[in-house]
Amino acid sequence: MEKLIAIQSELKAPKTRTNNFAGYKFRNCEDILEAVKPLLAWHGATITITDEVKELCGVIFIEATATFKAGEEMAIVCAQAGIDLNKKGMDKAQTFGTASSYARKYALNGLLLIDDAADADQTNDHKEKPKAKPVLPEARFEKALEAIKVGDYTPEDLEAKYELSETQLTRLNELL
Repeated sequence: MEKLIAIQSELKAPKTRTNNFAGYKFRNCEDILEAVKPLLAWHGATITITDEVKELCGVIFIEATATFKAGEEMAIVCAQAGIDLNKKGMDKAQTFGTASSYARKYALNGLLLIDDAADADQTNDHKEKPKAKPVLPEARFEKALEAIKVGDYTPEDLEAKYELSETQLTRLNELL
């Protein structure tokens, strides 16, 4: 796997695109392919990518397979992306195309050792995260309702202190 290792170590595919909505940098499948093509030519290698539509437990997805070949060397990596047929603003062809692009990008990421994950130190704002509120057991909820009825407790106190189920919230709202 000498040629693949060489290409993996030489490849530079920076995140040059910007998501205008969220403001983050990213690279797409085409960016990776443009960056790797000269290296493939130099090392006498090829990468082919194929797609297959699959279904598992009622979920339709695209499985992309990226295959690297250089003489006797060969490596294969697959990646999947779900297809949302009800994606607002997209027709069926666009939803398949989007899933294909996404799956192909991640198959190439795996094949070429491109890490798209953000470093935990980079994304950590070092602020203390709020602790999750405890779930209020039903038996204690009944006691809390009685305390609210007699004025010892307010609904706001209850919601601020505990995580309430949908049923508990409905009953609390009926009390008001």
